[in-house]
Amino acid sequence: MAETSSTVFFLILRRMRAPLIVLITIFAVSVLGLTLIPGRDAAGQPTRMGFFDAFYFMSYTATTIGYGEIPHPFTDAQRLWVMATIYLTVIGWAYAIGSLLTLMQDRAFRQALGLQRFIRRVSRLREPFLLIVGYGQTGQLLGHSLDAIGRRFVVLDVSGERVNALDVDSYHADVPGLAGDAGDPHTLAVAGLEHPRCEGVLALTDNDEVNLVVAMTAALVRPDLPVVARTVSPAIEHRMRAFGSPAVVNPFDRFGDHLGLALRSPASYRLMSWLESGPGADLPDPGRLPTAGGWVLCGYGRFGRKLTEDLRAEGLDVIIIDLKPDVPAGTTIVVGDASEPAVLARAGLERAVGFVAGTDNDTTNLSLIVAARRINPALFIASRQNRPASAPLFAAMDVDRLLVPTEMVAREIYAQLSTPLLWRFLQEMPARGDDWAAEVIDRLRQQCGRRLGSVWKVTLTGTDAPALGSWLRAGDGRLGDLLRSPQDRSRPLAAVPLLLQRDSECILGPDGDATLALGDQLLFAGRPSARRYLLDTMTHHAVSEYVLTGRSVPSGWLWQWVTGRVIR
Repeated sequence: MAETSSTVFFLILRRMRAPLIVLITIFAVSVLGLTLIPGRDAAGQPTRMGFFDAFYFMSYTATTIGYGEIPHPFTDAQRLWVMATIYLTVIGWAYAIGSLLTLMQDRAFRQALGLQRFIRRVSRLREPFLLIVGYGQTGQLLGHSLDAIGRRFVVLDVSGERVNALDVDSYHADVPGLAGDAGDPHTLAVAGLEHPRCEGVLALTDNDEVNLVVAMTAALVRPDLPVVARTVSPAIEHRMRAFGSPAVVNPFDRFGDHLGLALRSPASYRLMSWLESGPGADLPDPGRLPTAGGWVLCGYGRFGRKLTEDLRAEGLDVIIIDLKPDVPAGTTIVVGDASEPAVLARAGLERAVGFVAGTDNDTTNLSLIVAARRINPALFIASRQNRPASAPLFAAMDVDRLLVPTEMVAREIYAQLSTPLLWRFLQEMPARGDDWAAEVIDRLRQQCGRRLGSVWKVTLTGTDAPALGSWLRAGDGRLGDLLRSPQDRSRPLAAVPLLLQRDSECILGPDGDATLALGDQLLFAGRPSARRYLLDTMTHHAVSEYVLTGRSVPSGWLWQWVTGRVIR
């Protein structure tokens, strides 16, 4: 902070040095001239103005205030000198003010002021915050999701326009932003990496090398901080994992996993997509499900290579179309431009069940989809969307599965950060089977409707649940008893328990007969009102007494003392 303040100060001195010298020189010459030119006193006797009177006169004359001639009326010679000094000082002030205005528009000066202001805002943060490095579409989506659940964050991005957009974005809290090179460890430190309240780093730039530097710097400078990094390169992912244990998100890898899950367990995929989208998300439509059979994939880059591996892991045959494919042995290949009808015809689209337009050009992908549907209208279509501006075109095309890397990364990171228990639930949920996932969807739909309500975690400790201490220590507390409405305990709360974690043991979808104990962590999804009611039950003794036993007791300490029914 002191270094930045010194930079601003010396920048002002360097740019304003000449104007200040001119002003000082004009003042000095003007004052000296007034002391040397003789005047007359009231008696007509010759007299000279002292340095103090001359400086005082120039102080209010040069600033165009003007109080009159002191200490005596001036002679013609003095007035002639004063006229010259007035014009000189006006020129001097105009030069100084013009230089100051130029300085205010100077890019380096404004950057220094912005950096000083940013450092001040970050240093004043008194609550935990996340450092988001890269404020592109992924960073913006994630920022709004984090803001919705009350999480603070700081933004670092190479683009000044994106950082300036923070001032007009509709965030509930003030979001400090810095335009700078994320590959510079000093810039990361200035952005808050070493701040004691920094609780995590998110490397979300569109440059894998920069994300690697961010992950490496965070691991070396703050090895205690969790790091989440985005990459589309398996080699970069391997290098990232050499520094600590960052959570690496590869959208190409995740899309293949999700597509495989949709093939095996459609309901599990639907539940995962719904919960990853966060509160307020609509229940995804089942859509058309892919069937077993052959697939045709256009574009064998990093995305195509990973998706081919995932499809083959599901036991599916894949035919690849690419101009210069570098494929492993045993792979069926059609060399050529997929936009040519003859090339598509050689791929056997009429016999395939699925088609993937996976190039890095949205226009090409859209044209490939049209051509493939013309040959086989029954194809299951999956595609990759590279630019946000292409979203309306892909929406009009109505593809069955669409990969938008920025959205997929944002959803997965949100699931990891919003509630760690949610991430564990999503990881272990597919193993429970498709029928179980369908039952959970039905329960959520009954409690929340088709729009997902709140997803939250509760911890049954003496601090977070003081009103449940004795009930939990008794050892026979049931989850179903806890999930009763404080308004009418005969009605259950509109909340669905998704996960119960006790030490290292994890129970997915616990039923109402599950026994609770001190230290348990529970993951719920339900209406916001259910969350408030559950909090009241956990923190207010009178509420918990009614919910758990059905007895109504006075809520105030005085009435409890009068009736002899103090709750402990």
